[in-house]
Amino acid sequence: GPEMAAGSGPAARELFAEGLLQFLRPAVRQLDRHVHSVRESQVELREHIDSLATELCRINEDQKVALDLDPYVKKLLNARRRVVLVNNILQNAQERLRRLNHSVAKETVRRRAMLEAGGYQGK
Repeated sequence: GPEMAAGSGPAARELFAEGLLQFLRPAVRQLDRHVHSVRESQVELREHIDSLATELCRINEDQKVALDLDPYVKKLLNARRRVVLVNNILQNAQERLRRLNHSVAKETVRRRAMLEAGGYQGK
């Protein structure tokens, strides 16, 4: 009918909002999983850097090695600092994702309740 042609009535907006929620939910969950696994590998990386730096310091203190390892230790510590920085950014992103996920879930529940209460007659 003509109401379909308009495509901008409350029913159309409702459908669009519902479609958007259907799309957002799994997308947000997937992003959250990705961020989580990246954070785990960042932790592993930091641990590797730490043990390598410890090992270099130990070799450096052992005077039998005629090699200045200080610059390498500095490079490692720089790398570690960047890893920690990235992890902080990821942590903030993950918290925002979780809040978004929570909002999407709340909105979904609100809409379902409205539908069940018969607040929307578009079906």
